[in-house]
Amino acid sequence: MLSQKELMRYNRQLMIDGWGVETQERLKNSTVFIAGAGGLGSPVAIYLATVGIGNIRICDFDSPDWSNLNRQILHNDKRIGINKALSAKQTLLELNPDINVIALTDKIDTDNAAELVGDSALIIDCLDNFPTRYILNEISIKKKIPLIHGSIWGFEGRLTFIVPMETACLKCLYPESPPSEVFPAVGATAGVIGSLQAIEAIKFLCGVGNNLKGKLLVWDGKSMTFRTFKIQKDPSCNFCSEGSN
Repeated sequence: MLSQKELMRYNRQLMIDGWGVETQERLKNSTVFIAGAGGLGSPVAIYLATVGIGNIRICDFDSPDWSNLNRQILHNDKRIGINKALSAKQTLLELNPDINVIALTDKIDTDNAAELVGDSALIIDCLDNFPTRYILNEISIKKKIPLIHGSIWGFEGRLTFIVPMETACLKCLYPESPPSEVFPAVGATAGVIGSLQAIEAIKFLCGVGNNLKGKLLVWDGKSMTFRTFKIQKDPSCNFCSEGSN
């Protein structure tokens, strides 16, 4: 049940057609797993917390440094050296004390990924390296949990909604891991793509609208254009093709 304070907090979204108290209670009872409390994870976590997602599992083994603060808005100057997941929990509970935030300080690997994800209804990929993204992709398929993938580079961002065994998986989309490197990042770009990831999560959990299934959205901030491309499953994919599991 929603408290009187929660009804007041969520009043403006309760006004949306088809939302109402029942949908808000569904959000309160939902659990999501956010991989990464950095540039993308910050807006994702902030907007899922403020919309009333009741259980947020946020995972990051790293700690913020000065070069992170142009985009990682969960953190500030006083949090340098503190684990990002713990810093994120502090920020999110300050924004909405009526939710439950579980800070996971482990580095995601093949041995612990399934346990870290737990019983989440969604996996949200806010990472910056593909080897770990591929681990989440595999867990998504094994546990049949949808995965929302986002990435940024400078003024460009990408987004897709992956449904295990229904849509192309991350390995279909990116068969090879790009070279690991320090890449340019504008904070507002992470804000745009992270916000869109949050919208995708909210739509899915509320059961409204259409998700980016089988599509890749590419946003170019320099020209302020959105393009959407169809993506197809790779029949020979080792992760999601028939007979691969």
